[in-house]
Amino acid sequence: MVAGQVLADRPDHLVVAVTSRHEPAFASDQFGHRPIAPPGSWLVSASYCEDIGVTLASSRPVRIQICGALAIERDGQRLDAGLPGRQGRLLFTYLVVNRHRQVPRDELAEALWREPDPAAVDARINPLLSKLRRVFGADSVDGRATLRLCLPSAWVDLEAGAEAIHRAESAIARQDWARAWGPALTALLVAERGFLPGEDAPWIDEIRHQLTELRLRALECYAAAGLGLGGTELAAAVRAGRQLTRLAPLRESGYRYLMRALAAQDNLAEALGVYGQLRECLRDQLGVSPSPATRDLYERLLSAT
Repeated sequence: MVAGQVLADRPDHLVVAVTSRHEPAFASDQFGHRPIAPPGSWLVSASYCEDIGVTLASSRPVRIQICGALAIERDGQRLDAGLPGRQGRLLFTYLVVNRHRQVPRDELAEALWREPDPAAVDARINPLLSKLRRVFGADSVDGRATLRLCLPSAWVDLEAGAEAIHRAESAIARQDWARAWGPALTALLVAERGFLPGEDAPWIDEIRHQLTELRLRALECYAAAGLGLGGTELAAAVRAGRQLTRLAPLRESGYRYLMRALAAQDNLAEALGVYGQLRECLRDQLGVSPSPATRDLYERLLSAT
């Protein structure tokens, strides 16, 4: 079971008891944090739950979700409805993605329109910027020839996901499985929401590629943490391994995590079957054999039969 509620003014307000089958309950979208079990049924358990609340429910005054449906919240109030239509949302999102540098106007125009007319750039961008300043304040967009979004204390989900995966991978390197669990799940939830569905532009494709890689790295960390924690988290490691083999069928790490997790569940024959699937995939698509690391794992599992 999972029991939890996140409050905007309580960044650590995620007190949960977790079994490995219920982590999707943390996939809050558009800041829609809701209690999912009645008060009184909550348990305080598993130190690896701590980092999730900090990341998903920041106490910063402005919170911005650009992965999935765009959502902007300041001091508990939603602001995204005030953006000027589709182009306003694209402009805001581009400035958020590049908020740590100055963005030239012509670059911004190319991000919004495929072939912008240089003579009409200012006439098209200025009204959008004016409406943006009305929503966030006169000082929220700095500059004239070059522009920068000035929301220095804002929490942005894309940045939180990138920071979380670094923490997760560092914890995995230290074999600190408990501390890796929360950040890995946080990064995974951010990556799975996607980015600007229905839109098409080179910069959008670049962010989508980053999210795809973030998702794979998060799944690897989540699988490693599940294996390290053992017990009920082995089922989560199996699921993460299966997702890895489906999303990246040529990425051998997913097969190794899946083989190890299945073996830890005493499903040795199934673990050996996963190696056979990998061997066939690599042979059919690339004409190669699995790597020495994967073959060594297979031999060790085979010797245990």
